[in-house]
Amino acid sequence: MTRVLDSLKGLFYKARPFGAVAAALWTVAATAEVVSGAQLPDGSQKVGENRYRAPGDFEKTLEYYKTVYPAGSYPRRAIINQPGVKAVHISNPSGKNFEGLNIYEANDEVRVYVVPLQSVPGGSKPVKKPEAKPGKKSR
Repeated sequence: MTRVLDSLKGLFYKARPFGAVAAALWTVAATAEVVSGAQLPDGSQKVGENRYRAPGDFEKTLEYYKTVYPAGSYPRRAIINQPGVKAVHISNPSGKNFEGLNIYEANDEVRVYVVPLQSVPGGSKPVKKPEAKPGKKSR
């Protein structure tokens, strides 16, 4: 005996687009390399200290970073936009592990620079001394 509801179940099913987007983002995040807390596109090659060659073109690299670091949470600003040279800075508002990323294209090559945290000269933060409260004199 066949139940009518069981046979029509597949007819009314609609896939949810959110699940496909979430799966795609998870796949991107799962295959990427992380350096100093910053995510790099899969296939990036190290070319110097904190410098990496991205595998795709400039636009493809920016699209990758739009999914990894959304513009609403990670502010962007153009650094250079001249013939033959393009550069964008992505700020890390949390300030943890790295200050931001510089993505730039020059000589038909796209590179990513992980901007390290700036350290305070002297090795640590200056310590504030407590101020004496005015109005009370000690004997």
